[in-house]
Amino acid sequence: MTVAGEPKSISREEVAHLARLSRLALSEDELDVYAKQLDSILTHVASVSEVAADDVPGTAHPAELANVLRPDVVVPGLSTDAALSGAPAVEQDRFAVPQILGEEQ
Repeated sequence: MTVAGEPKSISREEVAHLARLSRLALSEDELDVYAKQLDSILTHVASVSEVAADDVPGTAHPAELANVLRPDVVVPGLSTDAALSGAPAVEQDRFAVPQILGEEQ
């Protein structure tokens, strides 16, 4: 939260209110810890907001990304005999593998 460029400190009472809305049971010590942490987060967000320029477009990644795909070129593939030549077992022009499911499947 900012008011005229200055970050607004979050109070312990505001943290307690947020905890009640979120149905969180926080101890007195936790309220103090979370108030300090949230205040730090708000301060950092305010400093980032000051740096962000209107002429800089938002991005999802810090570096420009470009596809590095090669163009599709049709080339001949392996023949069935060449593909199966190194197979340990072949059956009906296919790779033969051990059965892993029972007969009832």
